[in-house]
Amino acid sequence: MKKILLSFLIPFSIFLSLNAQDGDAAKRAEKIQALKIAFITQKLELSSSEAENFWPVYGQYEKDVKQLFSNRKSDDVIENEEQLLNIRKKYRPQFEKVLGKPRMNKLFSTEKEFRGVLLQQLKKKSNNAGGGNGIQQHGNPRKRP
Repeated sequence: MKKILLSFLIPFSIFLSLNAQDGDAAKRAEKIQALKIAFITQKLELSSSEAENFWPVYGQYEKDVKQLFSNRKSDDVIENEEQLLNIRKKYRPQFEKVLGKPRMNKLFSTEKEFRGVLLQQLKKKSNNAGGGNGIQQHGNPRKRP
């Protein structure tokens, strides 16, 4: 159960910390959202008519999930997961109507997969920004001009 909560919170907190350091927070958020849309569209194999019906519902679902985490009053993991589950249950009929049951279930694993990919990319970017590139910038010390 903690994994579900952490899978939402870790990328979100990393994203927020990166945005605090970067003046282009809105651009970064737009880019991540565009990548998420492309990722989910591809993984769920959405047709254009399905996408047209799916994304407004998903957008509202995403707002409810973000509101849950921003208004969280308790550190009780089980309570928070229960609230998340209630949001998913609330949107299940709408997602099933557009996607069908198998792809509706795949949606939630696809979200988790996207967060993992995003986290991996952020770690990679963080590691590349650390002191690791200094050696390459100075060239080969054995070469003489």
